[in-house]
Amino acid sequence: MTPDPHPVNDRFLATLGQKTLGTLKDFVGEIAFLGETFLATGGALLRPASVRWQDVFHTLRRAGADGVPIVALISFLMGLIIAFMSSLQLKQFGAYIYVADLVAIAIVRELAPIMTAILVAGRSGSAFAAEIGTMRVNEEVDALITMGFDPMRFLVVPKVLAMIVVVPALTLYADFFGILGGLAVGVVGLDLTVTTWLVETQKVLSIFSVVTSMVKSVVFALLISAVGCQRGFRTHGGPDAVGSAATSAVVTSIFLIIVTDSMFAVALQYLRQ
Repeated sequence: MTPDPHPVNDRFLATLGQKTLGTLKDFVGEIAFLGETFLATGGALLRPASVRWQDVFHTLRRAGADGVPIVALISFLMGLIIAFMSSLQLKQFGAYIYVADLVAIAIVRELAPIMTAILVAGRSGSAFAAEIGTMRVNEEVDALITMGFDPMRFLVVPKVLAMIVVVPALTLYADFFGILGGLAVGVVGLDLTVTTWLVETQKVLSIFSVVTSMVKSVVFALLISAVGCQRGFRTHGGPDAVGSAATSAVVTSIFLIIVTDSMFAVALQYLRQ
């Protein structure tokens, strides 16, 4: 007799439905937490004395200063690779000068903000989730509430404020080192002078490109900090749950960064027209 396929199909549909409902629930939770983060951060900015500035500066050092070497290295290599690969295609036209244009546009408009955000999500977003998740498992968050402290203002706001400063600053570093990587290829391999490369880069870049890059980085900073903290507050169980929360924070942050960057790309294209 031929086995009935319906039980298998039913289990597949049930699993698919559960996963879909879980994803929608997570999305609604992210939006709600993001709204709470906006309100808490806005209220803290209206009353600066209520902000734990010591925690803000600690996060600035841990997420910003400690992240400069890896961001600089990755950006330099990205600029170098883009310049080298584009020169292979442009050499048949003798258009080596346009390698500078391609590197500047690619790095400033897209690669620097998105690569910086992904690196920060991997380094700091996971750390936020692990830190708050550990406090949640050890019932320290409940203790804060019992003592009359607002966990949003006590734990989340310092991280959000620090990230709003850190990610744009690291993006500027990524812009500089990415262009520097392309410059190294232009000078060593394409016989271009430093002056020629910099003049061409200045010609193709506009204030609009730099400003939109900074706007992107601020949005990415909010997403990374909100997702990391939200995953931390959702942690329940033992030590294994902390690791799962950190992993989930990184994966979700990277996904939202890619989706948001795609939306920016479409919107900015219409604004430039």
